[in-house]
Amino acid sequence: MAQVRQFNRAVTQRVGALYDSFLSRRRPLGHSRVLWEIGTEGSDVRALRSRLDLDSGYLSRILRTLEDEGLVTVVPSPVDARVRVARLTAAGQDERAEVDARSDEAAAALLAGLTSSQQRRLVAAMATVERLLQASVIEVRVEDPRHRDARYCTAEYFAELTRRFDGGFDAARSLPAGDEELTLPAGLLLVARLHSAPWAAQHSSSTGRSRRR
Repeated sequence: MAQVRQFNRAVTQRVGALYDSFLSRRRPLGHSRVLWEIGTEGSDVRALRSRLDLDSGYLSRILRTLEDEGLVTVVPSPVDARVRVARLTAAGQDERAEVDARSDEAAAALLAGLTSSQQRRLVAAMATVERLLQASVIEVRVEDPRHRDARYCTAEYFAELTRRFDGGFDAARSLPAGDEELTLPAGLLLVARLHSAPWAAQHSSSTGRSRRR
């Protein structure tokens, strides 16, 4: 416990989380993170709250602050008026790009004081910590194979096989289990979720920005 707390103190201090003006942009780290997570395509507020594990009231206050700054708009979804969608304004897009650039500079500064060997060790350790922290909050449960998340994960599985094989992969020529075979008592299908989203979606987002959901 002492080591975990010491690690947390070191990280929050080193990345500037203790300051009200993160990256010298006149707002705390949490506000900048929300701005970044909304992304260039916007985000369902419920998905945003789940992804960041934020209390709904706290996220609403952050979004109101960003709206007051002219960086974000929150409007009903054109598909379902009950769902709110956060989108960046033109100024918000520019600010997100600036936060991105400054974050790169901060990362470079963090590595600058280390030797090449130390840099590789630190980056490898960071990757390990990230994987283990994610593993600690992944939820695995039995899912109906007809559920949209189950369908999504199955499609991602076949897509991964297609990418891995030189000649691609034809799912129609395989012998996949049918829905009945993956439903109790005959069998079962397990779906892993991170922040309420299928792990396949989370993994895709971490391997390439263009595939970010």
